[in-house]
Amino acid sequence: MIDLPPSSGGSPALPASSIPEPVRAVLLGMAGDPGRPVGGYVFDPGVAAARAERLRAALPDWARVCYSVKANSYPPVLDALASRVDGFEVASAAEVDLARAAGPGHLLVASGPGKSLPTLRRILEREVDLINVDSPLELARVDRAARELGVEAAVAVRVNPRRVDLVGSLAMGGAATQFGVSEQDVPAVLAAAARYPSVRVTGFHVHAVCNNLDAEAQADYVRWCLEWSTRTAARHGVPLAVVDVGGGLGVPFEGERPFDLARFGELLARIRPPAGCMVIFEPGRYLVAEAGWYAAEVLDVKHTYGTRFVVLRGGINHFQLPTSWDIRHRFAVLPVDAWPYDCPRPAATGVPVTVVGELCTPEDTLARDVTVDRARAGDLVVFPMAGSYGYEFAMPLFLGHPPAERWVVGQPDRGGAPS
Repeated sequence: MIDLPPSSGGSPALPASSIPEPVRAVLLGMAGDPGRPVGGYVFDPGVAAARAERLRAALPDWARVCYSVKANSYPPVLDALASRVDGFEVASAAEVDLARAAGPGHLLVASGPGKSLPTLRRILEREVDLINVDSPLELARVDRAARELGVEAAVAVRVNPRRVDLVGSLAMGGAATQFGVSEQDVPAVLAAAARYPSVRVTGFHVHAVCNNLDAEAQADYVRWCLEWSTRTAARHGVPLAVVDVGGGLGVPFEGERPFDLARFGELLARIRPPAGCMVIFEPGRYLVAEAGWYAAEVLDVKHTYGTRFVVLRGGINHFQLPTSWDIRHRFAVLPVDAWPYDCPRPAATGVPVTVVGELCTPEDTLARDVTVDRARAGDLVVFPMAGSYGYEFAMPLFLGHPPAERWVVGQPDRGGAPS
């Protein structure tokens, strides 16, 4: 069962003016057609590009940035990032193809807790540069796929540390998770790797949490990754060529302090990686969260047993993040003057509302107890900070409603199947 988002306790919705004018223009240019209610994402790839440039400028020269495609795989976003990152982190052959289409010459790093033999064959055929392996069996699969293709596979062993002094929205290290090899089991995995002729261990991968907002703790974590990897490589005779420190740079939601990028860069500048060792960062959400807005038309406003519901053309079939990650995700209401029906226009004025979707389950809830100045049927509800883990992270097949549409700032386009 999916938990509902936490109550916002009556806190106010965002003002309509908080949505950038170019985004408002795209959305309002499509609103008001009852045959094509709005439900989808507006992306501004330039926002992602500028974010990547700021990150690149803050990091030391020894850092390599590989954007995590899973956060947002929309080709216009990948195209905008391609010239501003060193490569891409991918988790499937389909993501490899998307990354390659964004431009040649990028470093490609494959990750994921379960990689089948067909998947490994496909990513090796596509000449992925590094595979982060999560288990002894995966090593055997990599070796078999590489032998069948007549290549040698460079791998990094993903490590789940005993302890992680970071806080984030999701933990993938320092606890029992499906990710990586327990720290104490790393020697046995390295010994097993020596038996495989088509596998070459080049270093280690440690990705501990998602959405950490403490820059000093993140810098300490990077330092620990390098120190631990250097000691372990020396102890077991691994020529240390790569340390992948994962992602985890956070973006703030309601009431949270932003990640201090300048301080993070300042602290990293004091670190000296081993000579000849490439240090990979895998930002995803950090680069693209602010580059997307999820918008949906209000289909109805209902008052039931003391709760006012704003019902959207969309919901978790389009945008599951607030429910899945327990986020108080604020939104704005964009007024739409057109009203095409010969009946009173349902509305909620100056009261808390709960925003729900069109699916046949009470779990289809995006926000609870948010006070709106006014929300009417036909208006648009817009969630900012929806550029990551949005379109790709939803559950579009449940009930078979049309999937979310996608538009780029400056290019309102209603192509595809009608809603």
